[in-house]
Amino acid sequence: MSSHKNHPFHLVDVSPWPLLSSLSAMSMAMGLIKWFHFYTVDLFLFSMIITMLIMYQWWRDVVRESTFQGLHTYSVTMGLRWGMILFITSEVFFFISFFWSFFHNSLVPAVEIGMNWPPKGIMTFNPMEIPLLNTLILLTSGLTVTWAHHSLMESDFNQAFQGLLISVMLGVYFSILQGFEYLEAPFTIADAVYGSSFFMATGFHGLHVIIGTTFLFVCLIRHYFNHFSSIHHFGFEAAAWYWHFVDVVWLFLYITIYWWGS
Repeated sequence: MSSHKNHPFHLVDVSPWPLLSSLSAMSMAMGLIKWFHFYTVDLFLFSMIITMLIMYQWWRDVVRESTFQGLHTYSVTMGLRWGMILFITSEVFFFISFFWSFFHNSLVPAVEIGMNWPPKGIMTFNPMEIPLLNTLILLTSGLTVTWAHHSLMESDFNQAFQGLLISVMLGVYFSILQGFEYLEAPFTIADAVYGSSFFMATGFHGLHVIIGTTFLFVCLIRHYFNHFSSIHHFGFEAAAWYWHFVDVVWLFLYITIYWWGS
């Protein structure tokens, strides 16, 4: 049977990962239900570990297809670009729902919270302390990611590595500071609608920062092993797009929730 093909598209080989990931995701949902009702996390943690192992092996196969097998042609890469654009668009609308909720409750505070914003008894964060430092950290990381991207396009692999390394370190630093901020928070997610809005919006953003940092760290490892060239590096480009999206969302969070909302 001939392996020749007369089209530029990538027909994926038979893979066990879609079925296994669906089963592990279902087990994880059942583990959450068990955790909420019976206060045991064993099934949830087991399913989470299985899901992460499947993710690693699935993405390992994608890296092999793009790097060593040369299956990611121009047409395939364009499809991946549009997929990433649509994914980030869906993430934008995901965060719009949190901002909508925040403005709905803050612009016209309900009687149940004393018609006051923030609700009486809530001591908010000082936007000039850790939130401002985290803003500077993320803006700086956006600069270093752009530096790494332009260095890669100019085949300056040493500077690209340095820029990526600094970006990963800044992402980790941001997450540590946000964790410290949560530990020192004078209110909880159960403290009226302000606590719910604050922790849902900033918490999901923090999760996105961790995901983006992992994304950049994988790109750093791949760059170290020479997986990227000046003209073929969409994996890194997608990570950079995602990181800039995280930066922009944080600017809106800082201006609205930390500064204006307090």
